[in-house]
Amino acid sequence: MKCPFCQHEDSKVIDSRVSTESNNIRRRRECEKCERRFTTYERIEDIMPMVIKKDGQRQAFDRNKLLTGITKACEKRPVSVEAINTIVSYAETTLQDREAKEIPSTEIGILVMDKLKDLDHVAYVRFASVYREFKDINEFMNELQGLLKK
Repeated sequence: MKCPFCQHEDSKVIDSRVSTESNNIRRRRECEKCERRFTTYERIEDIMPMVIKKDGQRQAFDRNKLLTGITKACEKRPVSVEAINTIVSYAETTLQDREAKEIPSTEIGILVMDKLKDLDHVAYVRFASVYREFKDINEFMNELQGLLKK
C-alpha cells in the first residue's frame, strides 16, 4: 500500500477491524519509510447487477454515484456521513441479494427514498425532486402533501 504522505511503496498493518454494518475491513497502517500512520478501508468486490436507466441505457452499478446523489440531497441537513453510508450500503446489499442481473434505476430510487423518508423529510424531497424529475410546482406540492398526510 502506497503511503499517502511520502509515496513509499511499503507499509505495515498495525491494526485490522471488520466493520459491523458492511463488508468493510478497516486497516491502520504505518509507513516503513516516514513512519506516519494512515487508515485504509478494504471492501469485498462483488459482481453487481447492471442498472437499467430511464432512457434504456445499461450501466454498471456505481456506489460512488449513489453516494454523491444522497450526499447532495442531505447537504446542509442534520444527517451524518455514517447515516448516508448506511443507506448506500443497504441499497448495495439489497441489490446484491437479488438474483437479477439487471435492475431498473427506479427500484434503486425507491429503496433510497424509503430510507430518506424515515431519516430526513427535506433530504427525501430533494432526492425525490431529482429522481422523479418534477416538471412543475404542482408535482412538488403533491409530494409534500403526501408527506404531510403521514
